[in-house]
Amino acid sequence: MKKILVHIYKYGPDNPWYMARRLLGESGWAPKYNEDEIDLACRELEKMGYLTRFQGALKKSVTSSVKPWLKVKAKEMGHKPKGIYFDLTKEGRRAASQLYKEFRENETSKGVKGK
Repeated sequence: MKKILVHIYKYGPDNPWYMARRLLGESGWAPKYNEDEIDLACRELEKMGYLTRFQGALKKSVTSSVKPWLKVKAKEMGHKPKGIYFDLTKEGRRAASQLYKEFRENETSKGVKGK
């Protein structure tokens, strides 16, 4: 659940199908995480008040978590892809911000130790 909050904080609204494949910048077509577990975690976070179903237009530009061909596909479709997209609530953004800071500190300390 923490990774989902940090992912949405960093990359914006996303759906469980995509998050199973690209959570926190992972890449590849095959899912790195179980799609059903990601979906259940998103729904649980929604019940807890951290996530809400996304209502607006999706950003149609490439982020580091999205493959370039998805940008082309998004332009061709002209509408939001099917599936439920989740975004952070105000409380979720607050929690995700703290988690993101901790995540970055852990990544930085790992890099320093390796040098």
